[in-house]
Amino acid sequence: MALIFSTVFFVNAVKAGPLPAPLGAEDFPVHKEAQVKLGQLLFYDKILSGNKNISCGTCHHHSHFGTDGLSLGIGEGGTGVGPDRLAGKDNSRIKRRIPRNAPALWNLGANDIKILFHDGRLSRSDDYGTGFDSPAEERLPEGLSGLLAAQAMFPVTSRFEMAGDPEENSVARASFDRIDHVWPILTKRIKGIQEYEKLFVDAFDHIKQSADIRFVDIANALAAFQSTEWQSYDSVFDQYLAGDKSALNEQETRGMALFYGDAGCDSCHSGNLLTDQNFYALGLPTFGPGRTRMFDPIPRDTGRLGETDDLEDSYRFRTPSLRNVELTGPYGHNGAYTSLTKMIEHHLDPATARTSWKRSYAALPDVPWLNNTDMIITADTREMARYESRLDVSPSTLSDSQINDLVAFLHALTGKSARQPPLGVPDTVPSGLVVDQ
Repeated sequence: MALIFSTVFFVNAVKAGPLPAPLGAEDFPVHKEAQVKLGQLLFYDKILSGNKNISCGTCHHHSHFGTDGLSLGIGEGGTGVGPDRLAGKDNSRIKRRIPRNAPALWNLGANDIKILFHDGRLSRSDDYGTGFDSPAEERLPEGLSGLLAAQAMFPVTSRFEMAGDPEENSVARASFDRIDHVWPILTKRIKGIQEYEKLFVDAFDHIKQSADIRFVDIANALAAFQSTEWQSYDSVFDQYLAGDKSALNEQETRGMALFYGDAGCDSCHSGNLLTDQNFYALGLPTFGPGRTRMFDPIPRDTGRLGETDDLEDSYRFRTPSLRNVELTGPYGHNGAYTSLTKMIEHHLDPATARTSWKRSYAALPDVPWLNNTDMIITADTREMARYESRLDVSPSTLSDSQINDLVAFLHALTGKSARQPPLGVPDTVPSGLVVDQ
C-alpha cells in the first residue's frame, strides 16, 4: 500500500452519487455553418505550422477519433498519422516526443467547460483583462468566441507541436521572441490564398476583404468546427438518462451501479460531461521528456504545479471526460496505458501498478535516438520519492468481474455517431498542401 500523507486530498471511493442530467444540443453554442466548414479546412491545413508539415488534424485525427493513438505524440518533423507516424530522419527528425498525451476533443466546446489542457493553464478569468488566464497573459487578443477558440491560439506557437526550430522558419523564431508575434505571420499566409479570403468573407460578417482577417478569426473558425464536429451525446447511456431503462444490458447496468456506487468513479467523473474539471495526482508511471520549465531542466512533469506554483498541486492533472473513452486511448496525461482494464487497475492500487508497469502497456513508437532517455527520470530517486508521496486516490479492491462490468459501462459511453462525425477529413485544403488522410 502506498504511503499517503495527511495533507493529501482523498477521493471518496464509496460515495454514491445521483445520475447526471442528460447532455444535449442545448449545452453547446450554435455556430454558423460557414465558420464550421472553414474551420474544418484550417484544422487539416498544414499552412498553420512553421514548416508547413503538420496540422491540428495530424495529432487529433478523425481516424483516431480526435486523438493520435499514441501515448506521447510525434510532433513537428514526423511523417504519417497515428501509431504508424514516423519520427523523421536526418536534420528534420524529431528532437523529443510531445511531453503529454494528445487529449480527446469530445465535447470541449460545451458551455460548461471552464478549463483546458492537462495542467489547466487555460481558463476563463478576468485577471489579464482578456477574459482568459492563459500562457499569453495580457497579450491574448480580444474577440475570441470562447475557451476553445483561445486554446486554438497556442499549438501553433509550440516548438515541438507545430512551430518547429528557430533556425528553420520565421514562425519558430517569432515564438522564441514573443508569443503574440507568431499569429500575424500565420495570418499573412492565409491572407495570401484567394480561396481562403472568400471563405472568410462568407463566414464572418465583419470581414469584407483579406486585410480584415486576424488570427482571432482563424481561431474562432477552428473552435466552431471542433465544437460542432466533436459533440457526442447519443450513447446508450444517454438513452438510459433520457428514460429508456432498457438501453443498458445487464453487465452495463452493473458497471453503472459500481461507477455511481461503491467504485466511486463519479467522485471525479461527474456531471453530464463526466468530468469535475478538477485536478488529481494518480501516481501514473513516469516516462518521456517531461514538461519542463526553463528554470527546471529535470525531465519531469509536475502537472498543475506548473500553472499555480502551489506545492499542493504537485503532480496533479485534470480529470478527463469519459465520453467515447473506448475510442480515445491511450489513457492518462502521458498515455501510460492503452488498456481501460489496466487504467482501472491502476486507480485501485497505484503503487503496485506503477512498480509492475511495462513499456508495452503504453503506445511509444520506437525512436532509436530517444529510447534510451524515455525512462531516465526513474533513475532520479529523490524525484521518484516526491512523486510517489503525492496520491489523491487510496487503494481499494474490485474483483475481476467487477472490473469487467466497469469496462462494459465505459463502452456504453460511446456515442452511436462517434465513428462518423458530420464532416470528417477534407480531400483537399486551399493551401494545396497534402492532407493527412
